[in-house]
Amino acid sequence: MLEITTKPLHIDLELKRKIKFVCEFCNVTPTIIDGSVRTLETTNINYIEPHRIEIKDVTLLAFNYSDDLYVENFEKKIKLNDLEDFIKSL
Repeated sequence: MLEITTKPLHIDLELKRKIKFVCEFCNVTPTIIDGSVRTLETTNINYIEPHRIEIKDVTLLAFNYSDDLYVENFEKKIKLNDLEDFIKSL
């Protein structure tokens, strides 16, 4: 039987600061949920669960040290610089 080990992955403070700054400017409150690293024991398979940012019932996925935010899933992405325009379009 395979065992799955889950370790918390904390969001980068710089990324968190940028997201909170843009949301504060747009008068919305984000909910930031840290991601995790899941490892299948006795294998070399790892899964990195992205950080989730919930803004106005829309979930954005983010990875540390990346300027891309994914909307709901990995099909549509926006740049962190375009987050203000995206929030205003909601």
